[in-house]
Amino acid sequence: QVQLVESGGGLVQAGGSLRLSCAASGRTFSIYAMGWFRQAPGKEREFVAAISWSGGNTYYKESVNGRFTISRDNAKNTVYLQMNSLKPEDTAVYYCAAAISNLRVVTSGYDYWGQGTQVTVSS
Repeated sequence: QVQLVESGGGLVQAGGSLRLSCAASGRTFSIYAMGWFRQAPGKEREFVAAISWSGGNTYYKESVNGRFTISRDNAKNTVYLQMNSLKPEDTAVYYCAAAISNLRVVTSGYDYWGQGTQVTVSS
């Protein structure tokens, strides 16, 4: 009902920047919030950032706060993650997610997921 396609991943050196995009299609009118998660090899998937669709309220994982910025373009049904001052520990597959119902917490409860985009930060 909602399809998500991520793009923008790649290989960068430590200290560099990347901008990830996630385009939503389908029943986009039902989107309440969108978020970004990441999963490194051998690690659990973790919350990175989220944004409410109507109000634009943003939320961040503590370790990325001040370096990453989440934003959205409602007209384009697209969410972005601007990542600056990248560190090797940011290396992971990054997934975008969409929630179609009110979230109790921004770190869980998402209904749809993208296929992921690889981000690799070299030292």
